[in-house]
This record gives sequence, C-alpha cells and structure tokens, in this order.
Amino acid sequence: MRWIFRWVNWAMVLLFLLAVAVQWNDPDPVRWMAIYGAALCVCLLVAWRRRLPVAVPILVGLVALVWSLATIATGPAANWYSHMFDAWEMQSATVEQAREATGLLIVAVWMFVMAVHVRRGSGEV
Repeated sequence: MRWIFRWVNWAMVLLFLLAVAVQWNDPDPVRWMAIYGAALCVCLLVAWRRRLPVAVPILVGLVALVWSLATIATGPAANWYSHMFDAWEMQSATVEQAREATGLLIVAVWMFVMAVHVRRGSGEV
C-alpha cells in the first residue's frame, strides 16, 4: 500500500510543479504560484521522508479550502463547469473561476491526505 501512496504523491509533485509553471502567464501569478508552491514543498518533504509538523499540510489545505470557497461564493455558480475544458485559453471570467476553485480544491484535498499520512507518523512514503 505504501508504494501506491508513494507513486500518487510523486504524481502530485509533478502536478503542482506544472501548476506553478503555468502561472507565469496569469494576470496575478504570485499568489497562485505561492499556494501551488506550498503544496509542492509539502509533497516534496514527505517524498524525501522529511519530518514535518502535521500543522503544515493542514494550514496549506485550510488556506486553499477557504480560498476556493470564497472564489465559489463570489462568482456566478451557474454553469461554471460546463465549459471549463472547452479550450486551454481563458474563455470567460466564470470559466477561470471554475478552474481556480477546482485547483484550490485539489490542493486542499491532497494536503488533508498528507496531514493524515504525517499524523500517522509513518514517515515512509
């Protein structure tokens, strides 16, 4: 079972690295690079079998979750996801909000998975 977690964690490292890289052309790249970079760092630390306080992935996950919920609450929720993957470029502000909220939810979910892993104290990925 540990090898499955190890592979999924390394896949998330690559996903968060890609997320950081694609933010360069975003109108507000710094905040997005920061949240994806924080998630990337947590994944790398666990992958390299470094000890870290359980509060670290929880904090990153909570920031991402609250930010995602705030994004959802402030935008027009109707039909957000119907055109989310129609094209790579931004089609509208609502499509961008759907993508941003989803990215933040991915960060939140994986950080909570990491927190459970760290809390169990397995130390080994």
